[in-house]
Amino acid sequence: MTLFDKSISRRTALKGGMAAAAVMAAPAVLRAAEPPAVKIGVLQPVTGALAMDGEFGRTGAELAIADINASGGIKSLGGAKIEMVFGDARSNPEVGVQEVERMQSEGVAAVVGGFASPICLATTQAAARYDLPYIVDVGVSDQIISRGLTNTFRFAPGFGICTRTAIENLVRINNAAGRPARTVALVHEDGLFGSGLAKLMQTELPKHGFEILETIAVPTPSRDLSNVVLRLRSLRPDLVIPSTYYGETVLLARTMQQQRVRPKAVYAVVNGAASNMRFVKEFPEAAENIMDVNHWHDPRNPKNAALQKRVADAGKQWNYNTPLNYSCMMLLADAIERAASADRTKIIEALAASTFQDHLMPYGPTKFEGGQNQGAAPVSTQVQTSQIRVVYPESFADAKPIFPVES
Repeated sequence: MTLFDKSISRRTALKGGMAAAAVMAAPAVLRAAEPPAVKIGVLQPVTGALAMDGEFGRTGAELAIADINASGGIKSLGGAKIEMVFGDARSNPEVGVQEVERMQSEGVAAVVGGFASPICLATTQAAARYDLPYIVDVGVSDQIISRGLTNTFRFAPGFGICTRTAIENLVRINNAAGRPARTVALVHEDGLFGSGLAKLMQTELPKHGFEILETIAVPTPSRDLSNVVLRLRSLRPDLVIPSTYYGETVLLARTMQQQRVRPKAVYAVVNGAASNMRFVKEFPEAAENIMDVNHWHDPRNPKNAALQKRVADAGKQWNYNTPLNYSCMMLLADAIERAASADRTKIIEALAASTFQDHLMPYGPTKFEGGQNQGAAPVSTQVQTSQIRVVYPESFADAKPIFPVES
């Protein structure tokens, strides 16, 4: 090869290299034009005792993120997409904290979820160390929002609101029926959730003329509640009020059915099964006529019917956690949109000033005071002909209560 040939080859190689570099650089330029994604932590217990509820919550968050991104992302950030960083709390507060620490290291702008009160108590505290905004989906313990954590916002109602509403609705329903119910037996799980609710009910129900015959604690998980039901048989209360998780509620209802214990009503409060379609479908006779004061979607909102269809088409089950977490994610996206920033401090400020209304729940406009959404309230539901219906308040109801239940 001559020197000329070498020169030609060198020039050709240089041109080729420059062209290749340009081609390789082009995608980088295109990518640079796209705004960076906003990472959001989604924390749910999808393994362990609370796995079913965790899956409901994850489904809602995933559907909301898909809708946010499909509609153009966060427009004030140039169409930035939401990127989910998922964490499995494994039904354990300590694991939940570990997942929040991992989310922090991965640079999330906020966290949504948690479900159970013990998980939410631990994980919101962990997030507070980093001024990491945290929207609690369920977590009904009022300790969650009574510690002055400015990063923590609970979208749904807590113990106090749920218990007050449960008592108010019970009094109205009982009075409308001629006050057939006067005596009560409380059955609660022995953790933070059940014990807290039982204590509040013990204090408040006697003020409205109800006599509490006995308060019975049961462990989670429980494998046999025969002795509890035998005790109920001997007490013969007008009302049985359970505040238990899914497995224990199902076991209690089935055992009561088998032993023919038939009070005038089973009136649950924030119950794990009484507002759960899985229970209704698998054990329709045991579930029939059970009432609950709980989170539920707004049956009048047509968006819920559309979302339910998407969930069913995906082969998944529907429960209140799904529209609730969908709404929590939409609330967060609205705050980021208004903040025009993924900065944590600005997101916290935007959440604190939120008046978000485009949710799927039977709530008013969002308004946070001390971390609690004042627009949130539970509804009274009842299983009627194998469907969960809202029976109170009338403004959201799609059925009338059956009370008392005929023996």
